[in-house]
Amino acid sequence: MNRGAAAALALLAALAPVPMTAMANPPFPLPDGARAEPATPAGIAGWRQDDQGEAFAVFARGCMAEPPLRQAVPLPKGLAAACEKAKALAAAGPVKAGPARDFFERNFSFWRIRPAGAETGFTTGYFEPEFQGSLTRSDAFPTPLYARPKDLVTRLPEDDWPGLDKALSAARRTGKGLEPFPDRAAIEDGALDGQGLEILWLRDPVDRFVLQVQGSGRVRLPDGRVTRLVYSGRNGLPYTSLGRVLSQRENIPPEQMTMDRLVARLKADPVFARDLIRLNRSFVFFARRDDLPAEAGPIGGAGLPLTPLRSIAIDRNVWPYGLPVWIDATLPDGAGRAAPLARLTIAQDTGSAILGPARMDLFVGSGAAAGHRAGLIRHPVSFTVLWPR
Repeated sequence: MNRGAAAALALLAALAPVPMTAMANPPFPLPDGARAEPATPAGIAGWRQDDQGEAFAVFARGCMAEPPLRQAVPLPKGLAAACEKAKALAAAGPVKAGPARDFFERNFSFWRIRPAGAETGFTTGYFEPEFQGSLTRSDAFPTPLYARPKDLVTRLPEDDWPGLDKALSAARRTGKGLEPFPDRAAIEDGALDGQGLEILWLRDPVDRFVLQVQGSGRVRLPDGRVTRLVYSGRNGLPYTSLGRVLSQRENIPPEQMTMDRLVARLKADPVFARDLIRLNRSFVFFARRDDLPAEAGPIGGAGLPLTPLRSIAIDRNVWPYGLPVWIDATLPDGAGRAAPLARLTIAQDTGSAILGPARMDLFVGSGAAAGHRAGLIRHPVSFTVLWPR
């Protein structure tokens, strides 16, 4: 073969499409058994119908985040570079759907995530609840919310705690070293008394339980003012789903075990509620944020206000905050109907029960209506990660 022919063949080979199998190795690690399949925007149903301008605004605001409330895996360098580009675009004014769509297509590759042993991911919903409360203890408001204890140490991914259970995500610092923090029952029995950690008082332990599950909330005080609560840490013990426990105990089909039903059962029997709630040994601490505007969403694990139906919680041990994720699911609309929801979301939060590469929690909004809808969501979801190029 002469040199010219060889050069021509080399050029043709360079221009030939790359086989899909050659592109199948994702640029990120995944837990054993999970799969990442390359995708294209053209192959994603609903991609061109979504208003990516809304998602872009959330993404660009996330680029200006303060240190997160809960550490996640580090941001890849490409995500930081995409953030800088997004900030530059946003500085000129709102970015519409078309240019926003082009931004994501140019700066990200698309990967459909399939968890081990399944073809789709799974989503629940969460919301920002509002309860009545007081800044002082009384017969009407006897249940305390606590600030973060000074001796609580949150475990970082790189921390090695010899002698402690690897499942602990936090511990107590003592003169002898780290030890497990008191569980819920011990705290309710007075393990934190005398430290001045009480920041608010609620009507009952059920309201506190709901606040702790959601990770944030609003509390309306007797004078009409509203104070906001943000997550400030937890005792590090594993989370137990009370809905799952009650479903098994009382033979309730899982799809019928909504948050509304669980709360109604707990409110109806305080003794039963006390015993059931104590099965969840995990206990969450809060901080007050009276500076947050009333119209702003709650603060998520990334340290940023959440946006209804655009912010999601992810497993922080798998994905970084700020990552765009395309979701596609058929979900309850809150009025007893099921409706498709296909849109670009941004990973801005996490949760103790959100474990796995395609497990997510969709932030629905604030208030009772959002809570009703969030409690109905337990559905399969198509989970496609946009990974920075």
